[in-house]
Amino acid sequence: MGTTRTVEVRGSIRLGQFLKLAGLADDGALARELVQEGGVSVNGGVELRRGHHLQDGDLVEVDTPMGSESALVRVLPD
Repeated sequence: MGTTRTVEVRGSIRLGQFLKLAGLADDGALARELVQEGGVSVNGGVELRRGHHLQDGDLVEVDTPMGSESALVRVLPD
């Protein structure tokens, strides 16, 4: 697995949105596919809901044929 980058967000963000923002998915269609196929985990547990609300400190990991990538959620104050 490569390095884990920290991605800053403001307010609430859903998993599908975060995957795109963090560069873990190129677009919404790929984000949906990754989640539906069980290729995304949040804090070590597989997450099958693209609308799952992420919180500060959540670790999002994506398994792809090219390997695994991860990003840490950092929620900034509004």
